Amino acid sequence: MIRNLCLRLKNGIEVRQTLSNLRQELKDCTQRETFIDWIEDGSIDLTTFLLNDDAKTRKNAALLIGLIAYPAYKDALIKAYKEEQTLFVRPSYLSALKNYDVSEDLPYLKERQKELWSMKMADNEKKHLEEELHNLSDLIADSEQMLAHIFHENEQTTFHCILRTNPLYPEITAQQIESEQTKTSKLGVQVATNTLEKLFSIRTFGELLLQIPGMNASIPDIDTIAKTIVSSALLPILSKNHKGDFPFYFRLGIKNTMSLSERSRFTKKLSSAIEHASKRKLQNSTSHYELEIRLIEGKSGNYHFLVKLYTIPDHRFDYRKEYIPTSIKPVNAALLVQLAKEYMIADAQILDPFCGVGTMLIERQKVIKGNTSYGIDHSDVAIEKAKINTELASQIIHFVNKNCFEFTHEYAFDEIFTEMPYATGQKTEKEIYEIYEQFFPMARRLLLPEGTIIMYTRNREYVRSLCKKQHFTILKEEKITQKPESYLIILR
Repeated sequence: MIRNLCLRLKNGIEVRQTLSNLRQELKDCTQRETFIDWIEDGSIDLTTFLLNDDAKTRKNAALLIGLIAYPAYKDALIKAYKEEQTLFVRPSYLSALKNYDVSEDLPYLKERQKELWSMKMADNEKKHLEEELHNLSDLIADSEQMLAHIFHENEQTTFHCILRTNPLYPEITAQQIESEQTKTSKLGVQVATNTLEKLFSIRTFGELLLQIPGMNASIPDIDTIAKTIVSSALLPILSKNHKGDFPFYFRLGIKNTMSLSERSRFTKKLSSAIEHASKRKLQNSTSHYELEIRLIEGKSGNYHFLVKLYTIPDHRFDYRKEYIPTSIKPVNAALLVQLAKEYMIADAQILDPFCGVGTMLIERQKVIKGNTSYGIDHSDVAIEKAKINTELASQIIHFVNKNCFEFTHEYAFDEIFTEMPYATGQKTEKEIYEIYEQFFPMARRLLLPEGTIIMYTRNREYVRSLCKKQHFTILKEEKITQKPESYLIILR
């Protein structure tokens, strides 16, 4: 197929369509080497198509060059971009240049950016000029690695925070916040503080969002929304709490009832309006953003705002570099630890018979120090990933790659702390039930007589029906999620 397309291109047959077909074929990276051979032996020179009289042919040629990123073509792309007069083609050159080193071309690119900023765009040109400006800003940001603003907390700034938590247990996070007034809701925990750093010692919230003073609910009008954002305290907060000058790069996260295509158009127009209203102190980027401005449509149709700063360092879960699809999220494991910690003992011998990548054991150790921890899993891939995570967490856990029901040990354990398997594409409900049937006899064999089981399960009824046969009593049961239903169950 590649050979036939190359022959058609060499012979000038349906050039525009052939370039487009080649782009589709070359998305498969394994095919690119064959195509490069045609370029290197002189059979094809894609730069000639950048001079074609047909605008769509020039566009297809630029995008194809960007896909293969052949080094010798970079200067031709820059030259073609400078000389291109057709507005809808210009953004394609910039898309292609993202795969090249354009550091030496930055002075020209920045001048063009300033030119576009100051330009009065006619209605019939605005769409293409804004697309060019967007691609240009992304290209410059990529080249300069614009995520360079360093968060530097100014104690004179009061941060109005929402800590997003499990909707059933916001109070677990609120109880860990010292010397601050808090308010809980299904959204999480609201707190005002002058020092964000201390909040990141708490492991039971997923993300920290900011409510910006002056960023009040707005009617669903693009210019009004942009003015609300820019006239709020957002810009002063960014300036006072970061090292580095404007611009800051943002993205929009919009939750509303629009269709996907309508939301996309709305987002592009609003991003442009925010850039204009802020005099480019805020610039939109989909790949190099430092903050996310979230718009949430209320029942009245008005929009409410939250801001997430990606410049605020959060190292709580840095250890979790490796995972598998069924891995529990660290923040959820941390919540389980908080809910169960009154049943845990210090210096305990702990076993996780379904340890996966080790998250449950690592989070348990961070709250109440155990003695020796063992993690068992039948997957050698999971065990290797668990070892990496554990080393990054600076902990010692003994991992064993085998079926946990065949595991034996020279002494009994104080505690089993685990997330139980559940039905997936790989395991049926029947297989899961059989695991539960084997689990309690195994727990009876491996635990001390006064030992405790702390489990996270999606099969509460299996636990209730089977635990009694091995004389385990349920001490505590807490619902963790509504859909799908899951529970923390503690037994002894």
